[in-house]
Amino acid sequence: MRTARHQERRGQQRRPGKAVVIAGCVAALGFVPAAAVATPGSGVSGTVVAEGTSVGKLKVKAPKGRTDVTFRTITVEPGGSTGWHTHRGQLIAVVKSGTLTRTLDDCTVEVTSAGTSFIEPSGTKHRHVGRNLGTEPVVLWVTYLLPEGSPLSDDAAAADCGNKK
Repeated sequence: MRTARHQERRGQQRRPGKAVVIAGCVAALGFVPAAAVATPGSGVSGTVVAEGTSVGKLKVKAPKGRTDVTFRTITVEPGGSTGWHTHRGQLIAVVKSGTLTRTLDDCTVEVTSAGTSFIEPSGTKHRHVGRNLGTEPVVLWVTYLLPEGSPLSDDAAAADCGNKK
């Protein structure tokens, strides 16, 4: 009996020992510098080419299947127009400079100035035209998220907006 009690006591004595070791290890992790788990970068540089803030929440939806991602700069000269068109996938656009005036399929007009971003939805129900009604060039930075092999845009008939431009 003495042996069983002795082993039982030894087992109880070991448990606090394990807890102390674990606690010690956890505490020691606090002294390990964070840089020890990271690797420093070298030979890398980056340039922000355009920044824009959305008016509201951006709802980005990639196409089903493989997606072509294209990044493009578009310049619309004063008096210029993109022509009515659609896209087979979404576009994320930032107006780098100037003011872009877009007429949408339902004839509503959206005016987007420099420093603003927006999304153009996909599909034939979202035809639109972009115009530069200002005196300086409109520069857009656009990211296209298109189904693999799709053209950047498809020509579309103008919406019947009466006297609206």
